[in-house]
Order: sequence, then structure tokens, then C-alpha cells
Amino acid sequence: MDLIWIYLLNLAVTVAMFVVLVFRAWIELKNYKLMWKELEWRRTYEVVGRILKAEKDLFSNVEGGEELYALLCEMFKVPRE
Repeated sequence: MDLIWIYLLNLAVTVAMFVVLVFRAWIELKNYKLMWKELEWRRTYEVVGRILKAEKDLFSNVEGGEELYALLCEMFKVPRE
């Protein structure tokens, strides 16, 4: 009878370890998705920053363009010259 209890205890520990591993994997997946989104946003900021710098003269030719340029630079975290 003692051997059955040892087997059941071993089974319970194994199942608990599996549950913990699944939970940790789920948390890692959430963190991975969050980091991936952050990386995509940074890439977007870099692309928009290059476009804004390249087209700065286009904004200066339009009425209110300087304010729009400043707002877009602030929104996309582009350092202004």
C-alpha cells in the first residue's frame, strides 16, 4: 500500500511541474508578443522619422506646416534639428 502512495505522490508532483511549466511558457509568450510589438513600433518611428526629415521642406511651404511638422516630430519622437 505504501508503494501506491509513493506512485501517486510522484504523479502529483509530475503533474504540478507540468502545470508550472505551461504557466511559465504562457507568460513568456505574452512577453515575447509585447517585445515584438515594441520592436515594430520602434521600426515605425525610425521610418517615419526618416520620412519627416526628408520632407521637411514640404511642410515649410504649407500654411501651418511648421506646427504640423513639430507635432508629428513630437508624436513620433523624432529629434528636431
